[in-house]
Amino acid sequence: MTATIKFGTSGWRAIIADDFTFANVRLATAAIVEHVRSRNPKATLIVGHDTRFFAEEFTHTAAEILREHGVRALLCDDPTPTPVIAHEIIRSKVDGAINFTASHNPAEYQGLKFSGPDGGPALPEVTHDIEARAVKLGERAPAKPNDNPFEKVDPRGAYLERLAQLVNFKSLGAAKLSVVTDALHGCGAGYLDEALSSHGVKVTALRTARDVLFDGSGPDVSEENMQKTRAALLANKTAVGLATDGDADRFGILDCDGAWVQPNHILGLVYDYLVETRGWKMPAARSVATSHLMDAVARLHGTTVIQTPVGFKYIGELIQADKIAMGGEESAGLTIRGHIPEKDGILACLLVAEMIAVRRAPLSEQLRALFKRVGSEFWPQRANLHLPVDVKLRTVARLKSDFKSFIGRRVKSLDRTDGLKMEFEDGSWVLLRLSGTEPLMRVYTEAATLKESLQIASETEAWVNDSSKEEAA
Repeated sequence: MTATIKFGTSGWRAIIADDFTFANVRLATAAIVEHVRSRNPKATLIVGHDTRFFAEEFTHTAAEILREHGVRALLCDDPTPTPVIAHEIIRSKVDGAINFTASHNPAEYQGLKFSGPDGGPALPEVTHDIEARAVKLGERAPAKPNDNPFEKVDPRGAYLERLAQLVNFKSLGAAKLSVVTDALHGCGAGYLDEALSSHGVKVTALRTARDVLFDGSGPDVSEENMQKTRAALLANKTAVGLATDGDADRFGILDCDGAWVQPNHILGLVYDYLVETRGWKMPAARSVATSHLMDAVARLHGTTVIQTPVGFKYIGELIQADKIAMGGEESAGLTIRGHIPEKDGILACLLVAEMIAVRRAPLSEQLRALFKRVGSEFWPQRANLHLPVDVKLRTVARLKSDFKSFIGRRVKSLDRTDGLKMEFEDGSWVLLRLSGTEPLMRVYTEAATLKESLQIASETEAWVNDSSKEEAA
């Protein structure tokens, strides 16, 4: 029995053997084939995968469907990071890629990302077309047996060469840094650690072996999942801990004292650093859910910030058009000018290490200095609300109101770029939106103190759960 193929903010994800089945992979691939052949009858697609359970088998199933329908398939033999596949799409000028990954999701999930010829995540008009084609196609039979080997592609070398052009490895090596890297059993192993060690950085590399259960916790670069990173950092007295998630498109950072550094704060620091060191006095882009620290940095340097909906594809468009110096999302996504229109956790970690080497200061010290320079502090938070269906539907309906006040605070402005964002008179704000990848509602808040940000989040959650509360007006 087939399921509805539905793409979220970053591909189609589902639980293995429940909705993520071979039958549904054949269906999704056949729909992608129809889409790409409508644009180029002689299309070529890269097919890659991460380290998840049955990743190779799903990859070969997709490649068989491509071959049966006249699309040239180039297979990545080894687990390959999403940013590496994106770089290879652009370098080899193919028509896109099918990438089997569920990124940071728990081990029971598998996923399929489709990228177009620009290397970035497929935009909504593309994924909607693929979804519609899947509905019309219905269940697909297995491809006819064919023992001929598939063509292979090895994008690793070209990607690492590109990193050498983007990162100041000379300063990194001269600083004689010692770092801990953690691949969380994902496919970033052999990329971040080797890029650093080959340029004179002392590296302690963790969780580089494949484990389809990801230590039982999933390959998310959360503070909780980086406790092993922290222990190794403190034991080895290194300058920083650097982690990548399951498909290495997200980053996780620990300061020299083992403290987890929010991705939001990393984005502000790196943007400031790039403007100073690269001379890129250009705008930045951030999603509507991302800290306004980037805006404060932009004001400091006389630039601006472009706000996008959640989903890195929107930032990718701006990178591709060379309109921004850097783009970032609070969920630990980052890319820079001249690079791929896709998140790159490997590059992000390298830029953080470079920033520490050049500034010769811990991240906590750099952040305090940045707060002082911009004249304010920024402390964002995110909460995930697992709501009953009736509460979720009621909340979505209530959020259609034009709020003049919310949870006892005067509302300065409303923003419906993605969900509902309300900015208050003191500059603090709250955003409520449904997740595009998981069955929950996300609540994002930011204020000048962590206490106030948590208070706004707590009061917002109470508002969501209060079924008797009248809609504000």
